[in-house]
Amino acid sequence: MKIFAFLTFMIATISINSFAQSKPNESISKQIKTLRAEKTFTLSYDQNSNVSKLMAVTDNFDGAARIGVQAMNFAIGFMYSGQALTKAPDNIMLTFWVLTRKPRFAANHSLFVNGGNGNMDLGAARYAAKPRENMEYLNFEISREDLAKIAGESNAQFQLGEAGLTFTRSQLKAISDMLILSDPTR
Repeated sequence: MKIFAFLTFMIATISINSFAQSKPNESISKQIKTLRAEKTFTLSYDQNSNVSKLMAVTDNFDGAARIGVQAMNFAIGFMYSGQALTKAPDNIMLTFWVLTRKPRFAANHSLFVNGGNGNMDLGAARYAAKPRENMEYLNFEISREDLAKIAGESNAQFQLGEAGLTFTRSQLKAISDMLILSDPTR
């Protein structure tokens, strides 16, 4: 009988803790406003698939013309089931959107981030190109731990293929805000 009571208590405790660590979409939307990130972040919910998507699209990188492209920015985001975030994602998608007349990253699309927190080899992108639209897409799945390292840098430089660039302050803020918004305990 004591074992049954103990198990019932444990299940109830786990259920309450799981519920307490859920962050509804309404709370995420309010948090976006609190962070003053409404221009960067969008939160959407698709009723047909029962999937929510949190995404940020940043400004262009300074020096994009210097590396031989017309423009380059990035998006960061992830999807989750339902209308409440119940678990922080293990990985978050980081996508570079490159506007270029001829492919710039087809041959080499590895990402290295350099900074005071050390050098990180984030691997090769899943690469896609749409030549008719003059676009290249470089997709990376980045761990929360690595994103936190990048966000903690004041001058995070990175090497994408043969091109060297620096994240802007607003881009680093978007990464930092994503870490906050994607944590159901915050």
